[in-house]
Amino acid sequence: MERVESSQHSERELYALTTPNEEAEQASNESKQGGWITFPFITGTLFGLSLVAGGWASNLIVYLITEYNVKSITATKISNVVQGSNCLFPVAGAIIADSFLGSFPVVAFFAFVSLLGMIMFTITATIQSLRPPGCAVGSHTCEAPSTLQYGVLYMTLLLASLGLGGTRFTIATMGAGQFDKPNDQATFFNWYFFALYFANAISFSAIVYIQDNVSWGLGFGICVIANAIGLVLFVLGKRFYRQIKPNGSPFTSIARVMVAAIRKRKILKTVGRQDYYFGFTEASKMEDNLPTKSFRFLNLAALKTEGDRQLNGLYARSWKLCTVEEVEDLKTLIRIIPLWSTGIFLGISVGILSSLVTLQALTMDRHLGPHFKIPAGTFLFFNILATIISILIIDRFLLPTWRNLARRTLTPLQRIGIGHIITIFGLVGAALIESKRLHVARNHHLMGQPSLVVSMSALWLVVPLGIVGIGEGFHFPGSVGLYYQEFPKSLKSTSTAMVSLLLAIGLYLSPAITSLVERITGWLPNNINDGRLDNVYWMLVVIGVVNFGYFLICAKMFKYQNVEDHNGPSGLAL
Repeated sequence: MERVESSQHSERELYALTTPNEEAEQASNESKQGGWITFPFITGTLFGLSLVAGGWASNLIVYLITEYNVKSITATKISNVVQGSNCLFPVAGAIIADSFLGSFPVVAFFAFVSLLGMIMFTITATIQSLRPPGCAVGSHTCEAPSTLQYGVLYMTLLLASLGLGGTRFTIATMGAGQFDKPNDQATFFNWYFFALYFANAISFSAIVYIQDNVSWGLGFGICVIANAIGLVLFVLGKRFYRQIKPNGSPFTSIARVMVAAIRKRKILKTVGRQDYYFGFTEASKMEDNLPTKSFRFLNLAALKTEGDRQLNGLYARSWKLCTVEEVEDLKTLIRIIPLWSTGIFLGISVGILSSLVTLQALTMDRHLGPHFKIPAGTFLFFNILATIISILIIDRFLLPTWRNLARRTLTPLQRIGIGHIITIFGLVGAALIESKRLHVARNHHLMGQPSLVVSMSALWLVVPLGIVGIGEGFHFPGSVGLYYQEFPKSLKSTSTAMVSLLLAIGLYLSPAITSLVERITGWLPNNINDGRLDNVYWMLVVIGVVNFGYFLICAKMFKYQNVEDHNGPSGLAL
């Protein structure tokens, strides 16, 4: 058994190595930067880049089928891979920003990459030799793209997807980092999601319409202009930004904590404050940084032993010794992972609802008046619109009213919980509307006739889409706010990308769940008039209720670490 070293001599030597004057000077410089003056630059950049992302990603399947003669199933597979990458790449971008480069250079570089991708999209849409000869959709004699054409296409998709991934959530972290007060950060996140959804709404409607009815080249050209404006606007605001330097890879320190704790697992002696390693933390703050009692096994990683002392008599971080702060950072991640996992179901339900609603719309009456017919894919616009409106109402009316009446702010956990409940009600609405649609189809003897339209307005689908959109307006901003305020400082960019990771998992799991239901039940035939799509929605409702119970348990056990003003020990007012 290793002997515990109790001397504080080496700690005092390490504290003497700090440079408080330089740190104070840096803090003074940072205090002159940031604030609301950065808001128009960051939000304008986000709006432009989100407009671009929606402009190419939302209509990708149609572009592949109509311009590249790609078979519909193949186009769907390509789109699923791209959409999944669009959700996973932001996590990689956030890690790069946190670990190596910082937020500003990452956003600027990948915004330029996005611009290259959109230029490539415009070129493929305007130069005929980069696409196969035109052909009627569904024809069996269409010429497939050549290897060169596929290569240019895949390179274009890679650039566009990388550009989206390196900017979407890294810019959220950078924006929140311009503010010191949690209320200001929460307000920023509300406007962040508003700009994101509002830009997507324009992409899903105006840009898609231009691509389908005017010119693909013009549609992509507009995206090029929006991307360029966003990039220039972002760079112009550089002198106002508060830039936080990265501290190296935080995942290395996480691994070191686990390794060090395992290596010291045999140490059983009772220890005191002086036996823990605090690194370069100021002596006056040592007591505040004592290891917490939860996950006590990990505290061993910060415990000083004689074997940790270097040849010069000092202690230093290694794979055998970590700081108390690093230990607590890992504990924070462990505490929040259960809460984070409760959001996976929401990603799955949104993914399944989005795909099935399009199938429902294709079988229903989509006319608005005698001459205008709503495209089936455009119905998702109503989901985005509901989210935009709900975020505005929450930020400008609900939150101030709640603060005035309850004399306390609505916590992130409460917002997430409300989002769970509203999403469940949206799925109930989807199930009831599908039951009505099936009833009308059977009364009109439309079973086995997929080409006939059910005499029921497709506008009924707006109801569940709108309710789920309202739920997203509560859940996603609340989740981003929670992760940002609770994650360790070294993982701030990664924290805002956690919602993207949820969506990625949901996007990949929703087709798998759909395929599983299709194999073991008769609910999802090719002609949904012959199936029981309502049972699929009821299944999601049951899973959602169970998942909400799981969320309540996790929320009850969770304790806020970085916010003083919260409701009780769990931060969840029940």
